[in-house]
Amino acid sequence: MNNLIQNEMMKLLAKKRLVIIGIIVGVLVLMFTYAQYKQVKEQQEKLGTDDWRAALQQQIIDTQNRLGSNRMLDEWREQLQVSLKQQQYYLDHDINPSEPGATTFTRMFLENAIDLFIPLLIMIVASDMVSFENSQGTIKLLLTRPVNRWKILMSKYVTLLLSVSIIVAMTALLSYFLSGLVFGYHGWEAPVITGFGLNGSDVDVSQVRIVEQWRFLLMDMGLVWLVAVVVGTLSFMLSVLVRSTPAGMGIMLAALISGAILNNMVSSWESAKYFFMVNLKLTTYVSGTAPPIEGMTLLSSVITLLVWWALALIVSFTVFTRRDVY
Repeated sequence: MNNLIQNEMMKLLAKKRLVIIGIIVGVLVLMFTYAQYKQVKEQQEKLGTDDWRAALQQQIIDTQNRLGSNRMLDEWREQLQVSLKQQQYYLDHDINPSEPGATTFTRMFLENAIDLFIPLLIMIVASDMVSFENSQGTIKLLLTRPVNRWKILMSKYVTLLLSVSIIVAMTALLSYFLSGLVFGYHGWEAPVITGFGLNGSDVDVSQVRIVEQWRFLLMDMGLVWLVAVVVGTLSFMLSVLVRSTPAGMGIMLAALISGAILNNMVSSWESAKYFFMVNLKLTTYVSGTAPPIEGMTLLSSVITLLVWWALALIVSFTVFTRRDVY
């Protein structure tokens, strides 16, 4: 098994996919760092001060003005109401929710990348792990070895898990080191509030507690890794089922994009909470953001994703071990 895994890693490194992903992440991090820097500077010039309290008070005023619009959808209004109460809670307890520094940038970058950007990166690696062998005809040579089929597929899946871990770690490290050139390498001990609960349109603060930002960042990274594994496993399943790599990538891309759209439109469609793409943004639960559908919790979303993960694995190994190669 170790030799098989080593062989798969060598094939993956030969394709230079991880290098390409690293370049993509680096470029985007630099772009977002510059955009946030410009935003902070413009806000400071507008307010005439660099006091975060004044900036937060302005955000509260802007949110209140948006809530005054009569054209807003009910689900967006509910999310803004929750956001307003959270902002006021931070202000009342004298805690800066956007403590400057590379650590804060990394946390926010991962939280915004969890449901689309990182899954797309994982898809680049996972979508052709088996279909590439079919398209190149090397699958026949691979299966002539005196090794059980399930071991061959398991070696590919272990390689995928290693790749997922590398991509998540690389994204976090590049975000930290590149953004730190502008914002400084501090903020590890900054206080972050977690434990916000939602009761309809009200925010439940009974379970709120303050944690150091490095602990919060580790929680975020764990949730990002879980989402990446689930999306990678589903892409891996499509690579087994669909012999064409572009077709498999197209199916997964369509699912991810539809999930991003559904998150803003499914508040009244309760059955949509069983779609994996509606449950990808796990970090919203620890930050206290309203879920796309009322009643969804971190536990329910994790269970839903684990069910999809298990089904994808079962289908992948069943089809691969039984399918005729021609």
